[in-house]
Order: sequence, then C-alpha cells, then structure tokens
Amino acid sequence: MKRLLGIVLYMALALGANPAVADSAQAEALKDGDMKKLMFHSAPKPAPQVEFERGEGGAGTLGDYQGRVVLVNFWATWCAPCRAEMPTLSALEREMGGEDFAVVTIATGRNPPPAMKKFMEEIGADNLPLHRDPRSALAREMGVFGLPMTMILDAQGREIARLTGDADWNSDSAKAIIAALTAGAEG
Repeated sequence: MKRLLGIVLYMALALGANPAVADSAQAEALKDGDMKKLMFHSAPKPAPQVEFERGEGGAGTLGDYQGRVVLVNFWATWCAPCRAEMPTLSALEREMGGEDFAVVTIATGRNPPPAMKKFMEEIGADNLPLHRDPRSALAREMGVFGLPMTMILDAQGREIARLTGDADWNSDSAKAIIAALTAGAEG
C-alpha cells in the first residue's frame, strides 16, 4: 500500500512538474468523434527544422511558429479527403487562430501554386497559408506516409499529437482540445 501511494504521489508530482504532459492528458480526455483518431505521444518529440516554401515567398520552418500551439496539416490538391477536411481547418483557424494558436497547412509533393490557390478558392478557405513542401523533405522528416496527416505542436515547437486521415477540426471536441492545449501554453 505504501508503494502504491508513493507511485501515485510521484506521478502527481511528475505531471505537475511537466505541464506539457498534464495539458496533453487533459486534452486527451476531451477526444470524441473524429478526434478519437488523434493520438497523443507519451513524450513530446522535437519537430524537424527542414525548410518549406512560404506561400508569400521565401523559406520558413516550423520553428517560425514557436510560442504558439500549432496544428500542422499536410495535404495535396489531388487528395479527396483533404478537400473534405480543409473547410473544417479553415473554420478552426477563423474561430481560434491568433497569438496562441495557428493552423499551418503545407502542400507536400507536386502542387503548383495556381492549383493550390484554385483549390482553396473552390472550398472557400481563404484564411489558410499556401505553404509548399515540393520535394516532400519536411513531410519525410515528420514521417508523413499518407494524406491528409495532421500534427499538433506545443508552444515549444515539439510534436505532441498526430492524426492520420481526415477529421472534422471544427467539431466541439477539436475546439475543446485546442482550447485546453492553448490554456496550458499560457500558464
């Protein structure tokens, strides 16, 4: 019994000392619907700093977003599930995007900028970045093996969760998870 009490006390102290783990555990409890596919890592993983092409020109890295919780979505113009998912990402960015949170969309592989722009216009997602990873270098480093694939990075730029396939990112569950993660980032 004394050993069990010691383990419980140790875990409570460990969670209290590691807010990222505590925030992830709280967010994990909010998973419902499509968000049940969102898998939280047992420990944060450093995100690679491989450059991608910024939609407005120049190069960027995921480190450019440090200080915010970031939802990184890899997609392509030819991807039917991406077409279904993208409006929900746009709605999430519209409602929750700001100083503490951003949706970052990165088209991986061959996606000409005019086709990307047309894709976003057709689905009414005018508020998402048109970043490109034309050689799939960042996607490879992040272990993207199918599209769409979404990762959540904490405010320190570490991957804390991943979802394979499409999902409704405008659902109450998704918004509650992002709210829990951004509230933890502020504290």
